[in-house]
Amino acid sequence: MVNQHQERGKEWLEELLRLSRLPASIEVADGDAPLGERPSYWLTIDNSQLTSKDTQTLIGREGEVIDSIQYLANSLLNLGHDEEEQAVYVIDIDSYRARRQVELQAIAEHAAMKVRQTGKEFELKSLSAAERRQVHTLFKAFEDLETLSRGQEPDRRLVVRRRY
Repeated sequence: MVNQHQERGKEWLEELLRLSRLPASIEVADGDAPLGERPSYWLTIDNSQLTSKDTQTLIGREGEVIDSIQYLANSLLNLGHDEEEQAVYVIDIDSYRARRQVELQAIAEHAAMKVRQTGKEFELKSLSAAERRQVHTLFKAFEDLETLSRGQEPDRRLVVRRRY
């Protein structure tokens, strides 16, 4: 059963795509929100009626477009709602998020290996804010390492270092 948050997200994304002349249906699913955190919902764009060029356009170079759509969804759909009424929306198309998660996991493991080998900080550049949050979350599993963000947008970097 679709709840109010899911329905609003689905309708908003369908309208955005319609206005962009890329009409597509949206599949809605519950995300994996840890207990006590805001509920999360996946809004997956069905690209079966889109060309591969349209799909790539919606993803954008290095995920910039889909990340921007996701940022807009989270900003606009939560606007005017108290924090306890807000939700997290994840926008996906063509399994981009799953593929990128595998890439981020490999990047995190490489950074962890480098820091453990050298003892020096390792900077990860060219990650979006959403990807930095994902990598911060991945590193919570590493008891000997920690992460922090350094710098200002658009040159903000994620730093991996030994935990002191």
